[in-house]
Amino acid sequence: MSHAWAGERRDLVREVTARALGWLHRSRHLGSFPADTSAELADPDGVYKPLGESALAAGMVRRAAAVLPDDQDAARTLLEFGWDQLRRGDLLYERQLRHPMMTDPMEVYAHFAAAGYRHGRLDGLLAHLTATDSYQAVEQMPNRRLAVANAARLAGLSSLADWASLTESTWLGRRPEPWLIDWMTAYCMTHTVFHVTDWGRRPHALPDAVVEYLTRWLPVWAEVWTEIGEWDLLAELVIVDACLPRPRFPEDAWRRLAAVQRADGLVPRDGEPVGSSERQAFADHHHTTAVVTLAGALTLWRDSDAVPAG
Repeated sequence: MSHAWAGERRDLVREVTARALGWLHRSRHLGSFPADTSAELADPDGVYKPLGESALAAGMVRRAAAVLPDDQDAARTLLEFGWDQLRRGDLLYERQLRHPMMTDPMEVYAHFAAAGYRHGRLDGLLAHLTATDSYQAVEQMPNRRLAVANAARLAGLSSLADWASLTESTWLGRRPEPWLIDWMTAYCMTHTVFHVTDWGRRPHALPDAVVEYLTRWLPVWAEVWTEIGEWDLLAELVIVDACLPRPRFPEDAWRRLAAVQRADGLVPRDGEPVGSSERQAFADHHHTTAVVTLAGALTLWRDSDAVPAG
């Protein structure tokens, strides 16, 4: 990697990240709960999930404060907005109390807790539930079990997770034929990396054989999904790279993400046109824009040597 690209990369990634965060910040009102929202949340993915994604992205920006100093106010505002929407944690507590076997309240809470937002009663309830055999035995896909284990870790809860066993049980843990990967498996693979490394905080938690496998095949997968314009998945693959012990910071991927980003900061999920409806654009492209914000903040954080490279 040339020194010229290293400096240019930082500037490019900062610009893309700041624009994406700016769009999340300005569009946050589109993620407000309806006035009659209860803990039942008939459509959790409609608003509930985006709040958690914005909190994760904003939390990563705050982690990278040394390299993104001008974006801290927007990140704090985004976190405050989400926490207010969740009634300062009361909604999560009520949902977890009514549905003790559901894991989504803890998974959303984890990103706020990691950013310093705590709810005492929810902490107590989660400490009790996560210690039960029932909670440990919930039927889930392997990468989802990792998600729950890492959410507990982020929330500061004691965990009985056997990380090695959980990792080995995933598609990635088996290191299978890389050319047979499909769209959904690719998402499962990315999330395995996110949770094992705790969103890049623990890059050396990945087994050496998995690191070698990803180092070899990640550029190939990135090229495939770049060719067909799957920008959401490309951004997730960029995060995977930034979670590795020795990231490559892929130049081509960042240039393509910068090229497809709109002037207002929105990053489209794929090559299809973005509609004119502001609300529909939020529903369709919030996830990708949050992922790019996260990818940029994590890339800059890793690039700043905040985490030892090897």
